[in-house]
Amino acid sequence: MKSPTSKANLILSLCLLFPAFGYAKEKDFASLFNGKDLEQWILPKGEHSWKVVDGVIDYEAKGGNIVTRKSYSDYVLKLDWRFKRTAGPKYNAKLFDADGKVIGNKPVKNADSGIFVRGSGKSQVNLWCWPCGSGQLWAFHGSKDPAIRKGALPTVNADKPVGQWNKMEITMKGETITVVLNGKTVLDQSKMPGVGNKGPIVLQHHGGYNAKNKTWSSASALIQFRNLYIKEL
Repeated sequence: MKSPTSKANLILSLCLLFPAFGYAKEKDFASLFNGKDLEQWILPKGEHSWKVVDGVIDYEAKGGNIVTRKSYSDYVLKLDWRFKRTAGPKYNAKLFDADGKVIGNKPVKNADSGIFVRGSGKSQVNLWCWPCGSGQLWAFHGSKDPAIRKGALPTVNADKPVGQWNKMEITMKGETITVVLNGKTVLDQSKMPGVGNKGPIVLQHHGGYNAKNKTWSSASALIQFRNLYIKEL
């Protein structure tokens, strides 16, 4: 039998060892959310519903976007996101062929948000419930350039069901983007011409609640975010 001293030494060694591995994994990443408040973000003016609930960023589609206080050039962004629920009537989601061309519509229960990777709506990475999956580049799905149009479409729908957390990793290099969603590469070095080489990161407002009619928009951002980390390249 090991002595109490030996056991204590073993426990101490393990405690020292495992944090070291955890630190090495995230040591080059800076946190964009401390789990307590939104001091690292510029909030919308006036009334809004961005808040921290149980250590996550919670939004109920009221007010506007939130924007990082800092702008970024090339980086890797890691985050978790989930839709809490869908609300309102079904939304006519676009259907795409393998080349990114619109071939029809399908009514779906939808929640909608996004991440602007260069500060403007042109740089939006979609988060939604469409059949093509999240990660689609809205500003480029109608491009006349076949390569850009195809690159704007996720190669696979890797979304988890509404209510479950999704893990996303976004790599920006110049005007080129790669998106990995739940371990699957949905965009692979897709081109985003014209989005610029630097800008803040934005979490998108979409939709809202009509208090007069007591109805939700069919594409409201009923969303939560957590574990936001960024590494500048």
